[in-house]
Amino acid sequence: MTTIKKIAIIGAGQMGAGIGLLSATYGCTIIFNDIKQEFIDNGLKANKKWLDRQVSKEKMNQQRADEIFGKMSGEISLEKAVSGVDLVIEAIIENLEIKKATWKKIGEAASEHTIFGSNTSSLSITEMAKASGRPKRFVGIHFFNPPIILKIIEYIRGYETSEDTLKIVIDYGKSMEMNTVTANETPGFIVNRLMIPQLNEAYYALQEGVASKEDIDAAMKFGLNHPMGPLTLSDFIGLDTILYITEYLYSELGEKYLPCPLLRKMVRAGKLGRKTGEGFYKYN
Repeated sequence: MTTIKKIAIIGAGQMGAGIGLLSATYGCTIIFNDIKQEFIDNGLKANKKWLDRQVSKEKMNQQRADEIFGKMSGEISLEKAVSGVDLVIEAIIENLEIKKATWKKIGEAASEHTIFGSNTSSLSITEMAKASGRPKRFVGIHFFNPPIILKIIEYIRGYETSEDTLKIVIDYGKSMEMNTVTANETPGFIVNRLMIPQLNEAYYALQEGVASKEDIDAAMKFGLNHPMGPLTLSDFIGLDTILYITEYLYSELGEKYLPCPLLRKMVRAGKLGRKTGEGFYKYN
């Protein structure tokens, strides 16, 4: 049975870089791939910055930080990046058609033993698995941001995902001291199916003047013991990502997932959260 030692991560943005950092910390060799070299470089820089911060806080010595960073590299060629790896994790834009096209290319280039995993937070694992040409070795591997802090992975079975494939990726998660949960193929899986209506209702509450953004966040943070309020969390995730997921859930599951007009308005205005410097809150 395959042991996960070498991983190609497709998409070196915030999520992909974070998955790579976590995996490298636990001894895996990581190859980042993206559509531009600058995206790969930015992912590596973000991880170097995080490691440097751990050293400055005396949570890690320099030798250990160098060892972890040395396990990460980049490769602009998708075909070269996926050649010979044990696992490919895709963490690109949350758009099903783009993901399917990417998985078709990966399926044509990867080694026979390689397991395929999408980090999608809501989209169809079965459709991507079919596009890859290897549905039995395809599984959803949904990390939460930032992976190095949030110690859970949500695994999703596609229609044809084999039990061996599922066991291998669960063992990989447990080797990194992660908690694991498993869901069957369904829009939104476990977390987003429950979370998106809550976030969407917070947007309606703000739109209707029920309370200020600060009070909505404080009520949920302190009243329900959440680590952050729904509007702060939305800024962290990215409002464009939330809108895409909400629209997908609406198309699959119906009226209760209809996106709030305020969410659409903010995305159209480019107020996407932390990544653009402004969402519900402003960031320096």
